[in-house]
Amino acid sequence: MKTALISDIHSNLASLLAVLADIESQGADRIFCLGDIVGYGPEPCECIDLVMKCEVCLLGNHDQGALFDPEGFNSGAERAIFWTRSQLEAPGGTPGQSDRRWEFLGELPRNYQEDDLLFVHGSARNPLNEYVFPEDTYNRRKMEKIFALIRKHSFQGHTHVPGVFTEDYRFFSPDEIDNEYRLGDEKTMVNVGSVGQPRDGDPRACYVILEDSVVRFRRVEYPVEETVEKIHAVPELDNFLGDRLRDGR
Repeated sequence: MKTALISDIHSNLASLLAVLADIESQGADRIFCLGDIVGYGPEPCECIDLVMKCEVCLLGNHDQGALFDPEGFNSGAERAIFWTRSQLEAPGGTPGQSDRRWEFLGELPRNYQEDDLLFVHGSARNPLNEYVFPEDTYNRRKMEKIFALIRKHSFQGHTHVPGVFTEDYRFFSPDEIDNEYRLGDEKTMVNVGSVGQPRDGDPRACYVILEDSVVRFRRVEYPVEETVEKIHAVPELDNFLGDRLRDGR
């Protein structure tokens, strides 16, 4: 079974379409989305409609923010959430589609376990909100507590920084492992990166193909300026949310 793992789309339709095309070219059997379909970007409705087709989709903190009052967001992210909510509530389109989008978001689970594989948005300890950054390898207590909750391997997003965490407190970026990592007996956490808003200095979309215990990181070009211009055209979305897409920060 070849599984594509995507995360953190953030209403970036151009990027999502490019990634879905690449996934098709890779012959993936199914797609799992690890959350944050919406937030930041200009096309939340279109992205939700596409992600509805995924075999598994999890709740992200921005998805929850659209459902309820956002908590813990900076002002730009909060304004984007309220604007996103207005788009989801707007009439028009296929009859009942707005209700279906809300129902879809409201029914998303916070985690998914398949044999020894755990799928979350944030971490095994806090599936919705906990960030696990590369520098957390120096925080042994934090890493021990998270790894204790993982049966074997965990896949997550949230930080928008792809890479592999090992149980002996190391982190490998995709470049350091030639974009491929074979899962073994030791526990690992794999961050699959971000489709719609990469933050590792590479503006290309990032996702993972998982097949026969091999993790492959894929980078995909997409028309960045198309999304930047659409963000700039929405007064409620900070220009910074588009500008940062150009350098992947």
